[in-house]
Amino acid sequence: MVPEPEIRCPWTFEDLCLWTYCLVDDLWERIAPQCRRPGPAPVCSDPELVTMSLIGECKGWDRETVLVSEWAQHRDLFPHQPERTRFNRRRRQLQGAINELRRLLLGVLDLAQDRQVVLDSLPVPVVNFHLVPRGHARARWQAAGAAFGKVASKKITIFGFRLYLLVTLNGLILDFVLAPANLPELQVGAELLEEHTDLTAFSDKAWVSAPLVERLKEENRLWLWTVPRRNEQRTVPDEVKAHLHTVRQVIETVNSQLTEQFHLETNHAQGFWGLTARLHTKLTAHTLCVHLNRLRGSAHPLRIKHLAFPPPI
Repeated sequence: MVPEPEIRCPWTFEDLCLWTYCLVDDLWERIAPQCRRPGPAPVCSDPELVTMSLIGECKGWDRETVLVSEWAQHRDLFPHQPERTRFNRRRRQLQGAINELRRLLLGVLDLAQDRQVVLDSLPVPVVNFHLVPRGHARARWQAAGAAFGKVASKKITIFGFRLYLLVTLNGLILDFVLAPANLPELQVGAELLEEHTDLTAFSDKAWVSAPLVERLKEENRLWLWTVPRRNEQRTVPDEVKAHLHTVRQVIETVNSQLTEQFHLETNHAQGFWGLTARLHTKLTAHTLCVHLNRLRGSAHPLRIKHLAFPPPI
């Protein structure tokens, strides 16, 4: 069971490990059937390996060598640690289970019931633009869907993907989809929204489309509000304009956390399954941190950095 919340107690790295492991282990009973494998059970259990992976992402240990090296200093917490290649292979195999863990966390989080969301996207380059390889390596990434695409907000071109996020106004990542960087944002965002019903969604100018607004309203009972373009004649109510400014601050906070703390825009994977394993782990780790703050009674669930980097006692 998860320890009883006591927000007055000092928070340490050991607390993060304990609380995370308790949460993962409690929920793993519902996930374990899909993770069965032949042969004897590994010495390092799946909940232990997933816990180390999640905490590693919270700490920014996104290189395999760094992750294994850092955990080697904490064998008092996790005495049975796989060597680097086995750790990475098992994490790739468990990525579906890790994403299922994220869904289960959403199921117990009250913040996931928020019916107001914001739609946005982040670039996920797989190789630095000036280092895009030619030949077999480039062909391998392209076969997985990586493509050249422009990032208008940064005025750059990337080779890779875009991660589309649906985030509640409390900063909880409700849903996501990874798409090639060259696909129109309007198309992918619409497909993501069409998976949901009974929401009020806010987005920027990339999703301005009167036909889409009407279709979502009629078929999904979903109201989409977008920032109008300068040449548009559409009038947006003042209260909606103010709300759009507020939600922009929320999504910018989440994007900043994913980029700066979880290093989402930095890819160290050599292939697509390694990339998706890391993305699933990062997004689940973000959801976990929000849940930990709720369990601890924090009035600011989106203030998550202190969980991984607590102040000195």
